[in-house]
Amino acid sequence: MKILGISGSLRRDSHNTRLLRAAADLLPSGSELEVWDGLRDVPPFDEDHESDPAPAVQAFRAKVEEADAVFFVTPEYNAGIPGQLKNAVDWLSRPYPDNALKGKPVAAIGASTGLFGAIWAQDQLRKAVQFAGANVLDVELPVGQAHETLDERGLPIDPEQREALAGVLTGLVALAEGAKVG
Repeated sequence: MKILGISGSLRRDSHNTRLLRAAADLLPSGSELEVWDGLRDVPPFDEDHESDPAPAVQAFRAKVEEADAVFFVTPEYNAGIPGQLKNAVDWLSRPYPDNALKGKPVAAIGASTGLFGAIWAQDQLRKAVQFAGANVLDVELPVGQAHETLDERGLPIDPEQREALAGVLTGLVALAEGAKVG
């Protein structure tokens, strides 16, 4: 089972990217996480180039199409999804309805240094990818005060939150396995 991991943060020392990378340790047996780090290279969405997008967009779409599922980990900026991540989702949503996200199992969680753990961004991201046709795992996992609640690898220090993260990953794999059968 191949899971494509996407961090919504461009920051080098991002809590979300650390959390994403560390989540690989909690995947069910037989699953692997490939972290995609090309978000910075995706140009602004432009309908004039929808049918002939830049090579970075073509490569991104191919990565999503090849994956069995997609796992997003996002920060929250101004009560929403970071602009570059929303832009990338817009590229994935085209051409509609036959796009890279159609039927793709997806989960979205988030971390922030605030108390609420990017809860609004997670919600917006789930709505955006679901509208594009993804099969979205209906679960949220806010990781608040990430600068204090993540260990040196990026995993939640709290055992219950770590267990919840493992549950999200198990749920995503089960959703993807169901998609393969169906």
